[in-house]
Amino acid sequence: MVDAVVVGSGPNGLAAALVLASAGLRVQVHEAAPTTGGGTRTEELTLPGFRHDVCSAVHPMALASPFFRAFDLAAHGVQLRQPEIPYAHPLDGGRAVLAWRDLDRTAEGLGPDGAAWRSLLGPLVRRWSQVVDTAMSDLRRLPRDPFAALLLGLRTLEQGTPAAAARFRGTEAAALLAGVAAHAIAPPRRLAPAGAGLLLATLGHAVGWPVPAGGSQAITDAMVTRLEQLGGRVVTGDRIDDLAQLPPARAVLLDVSPAGLLRIAGDRLPAGYARQLRSFRYGGAACKVDFALAGPVPWADPACARAGTLHLVGSAAEARTAEHAVVRGRHAQRPYVLAVQPGVVDPSRAPAGRQVLWTYAHVPNGSPRDVSDQIVAQVERFAPGFRDLILATHVVPAAQAGGHNPNYVGGDISGGAVTPWQLVMRPTARWDPYRTPLPGVYLCSASTPPGPAVHGMSGLHAAGRALRHRFGVRTDPLALLRAAR
Repeated sequence: MVDAVVVGSGPNGLAAALVLASAGLRVQVHEAAPTTGGGTRTEELTLPGFRHDVCSAVHPMALASPFFRAFDLAAHGVQLRQPEIPYAHPLDGGRAVLAWRDLDRTAEGLGPDGAAWRSLLGPLVRRWSQVVDTAMSDLRRLPRDPFAALLLGLRTLEQGTPAAAARFRGTEAAALLAGVAAHAIAPPRRLAPAGAGLLLATLGHAVGWPVPAGGSQAITDAMVTRLEQLGGRVVTGDRIDDLAQLPPARAVLLDVSPAGLLRIAGDRLPAGYARQLRSFRYGGAACKVDFALAGPVPWADPACARAGTLHLVGSAAEARTAEHAVVRGRHAQRPYVLAVQPGVVDPSRAPAGRQVLWTYAHVPNGSPRDVSDQIVAQVERFAPGFRDLILATHVVPAAQAGGHNPNYVGGDISGGAVTPWQLVMRPTARWDPYRTPLPGVYLCSASTPPGPAVHGMSGLHAAGRALRHRFGVRTDPLALLRAAR
């Protein structure tokens, strides 16, 4: 007999399990895959000795989210290594725009737009923890710092509308911000991606964009180890297709997509709620390509060799064109490519002298297409000679992404389309988005607020609800985590 069962060992499922276990409950986690982590895993995908992150690779939220600030990854042995340059945006002509940790240094490199960059992000950087607390809330309560919420809201309104054109005079700052906003797999000048881009840019200056030594699996392993120390248990290789497969428990938390909830709960769900789940929109997708390389990427601008993350798309206008194509269900001729080179701070990822390169390109949901040629072309565009370094590749088209993580419906790695409505009202229009109509059953995936990224907050919010509703525990979940450290 257990007190609570969690289905799915992604970061949100493990976060929920840790909160529950920190409250003294007996917790069991069921994972369909043979290894834990969901999108936070590391494997030898190409050649022996080359360790690739299966999905997530760069982790500003590992330092910034309230869950991870309370959990404290460093105290559990995770080394988050900081590239000298969090992210870079190569441009044609052999030059690149650089986002340094230092806000002023970044502004100095933006010429006439430096002051505009500083005025846009400076106030957010100075109140970064309050900004993060607002963005990572359940989006159902008044913000603890209304001023921080107002700062983020007003800047999102500016950058998510045509008013954005008035901010920058040149092309470099606009490209730098567009590259960050496009992480949302949506056109940069829309409200949701603009907000996401501002948050990520703020974190680049405030806490950096670190990569875990040894790979993203280090985050998962630290969480699993701590859960087991608290008496929890993780069962791998156990696919749950029906709630009846689970052991009796007072609370069940599901780190699954709305489609997964429909599959597991079946006809137990009320018809109206099931209809809302079926109408949930999944967004643009990613074709993931990992490279084993004979050496470092030969960037035309040598400064790019010091960056952990690179946005390969060219100008802001080109980024908008590429993302609009995906929204319309088309493949962009020159897709947006996100690239990560963890080897700049973590030599353990590949044999001596070798490198790994993590990439994905944005594609329409459900795309079966292997776009590795387009990704190679985009890298080669900014790093002539890259093609000659490729030793091996591993490709996961969007249509196959659900094979290693069922939550990636059609290759949507965001848990649902990133729109203002679906960020707040995910997965359905309910005051409590985590509590399902089934007694004791909660949803805790990225398909609930605050949405995508490795932050653990969906799990924390859902676990807090379960503690109150099912066990009468009203202690702040963050306080429980801190007390259990």
